[in-house]
Amino acid sequence: MDDALSRVRLLVGEDGLEKVRAAMVIIFGCGGVGSWCAEGLVRSGVRHLTLVDPDCVAPSNLNRQMMAVSSTVGLSKVIALRSRLLDIAPDASIDVREEFFSSSGAASFGLSSYDYIIDAIDSLKDKAELILRACEAGGVFFSSMGAACKIDPTRVRTAEFFEVRGCPLGSALRKKLRRARTLPAHPFTCVYSDELLPNVGSPDDVSIDSYKAVTNGSLVPVTATFGFTLSSLVLRDILGI
Repeated sequence: MDDALSRVRLLVGEDGLEKVRAAMVIIFGCGGVGSWCAEGLVRSGVRHLTLVDPDCVAPSNLNRQMMAVSSTVGLSKVIALRSRLLDIAPDASIDVREEFFSSSGAASFGLSSYDYIIDAIDSLKDKAELILRACEAGGVFFSSMGAACKIDPTRVRTAEFFEVRGCPLGSALRKKLRRARTLPAHPFTCVYSDELLPNVGSPDDVSIDSYKAVTNGSLVPVTATFGFTLSSLVLRDILGI
């Protein structure tokens, strides 16, 4: 009889599917990139997921975030995302934390208990901290670089952090870490794009979040491609492909 994961099982086999189902994954940042990463993982069989994000769904999220629909505006992003994911996979174990990742609370996340740590956060300072902590934790770490100011998903690619080129966020992170003389404990793979388009609209057209230095334009064909690429990196690592 057909079931929700029959096509996954057909591709990866029963043993492969069991490995996917057993993986413990935590995603930091559940916006235009992280939300699609979560969906890609759950639809592919991942059943142990922790979602971390402090924000609520805003009208400006409707253009690119998986759980953002008119009925979820005003709700916690991670609560809305968990509801969506459990509707897809009722047997999944999905924990949520409605908070920022920062140096002061980093230890509380127990990063060493996860097989995979996914970075999809925006804050430069906190992103740098997560990179350092995740690389020390022992699990496999993947990071999203900047997905804004882009329109062409065919330019999304992967590279080791110090080999990322054409991404202002990647460049800023490397400079920050080098200046602090705190480099990651080991290499890690990033999703990025070297495309960079200017914002041509008025800044009055968007709402500015108080914790973000800059708000840039972004489109779901690119942000979702970033997220799905992250989920693919996790699945390929689990399966040894």
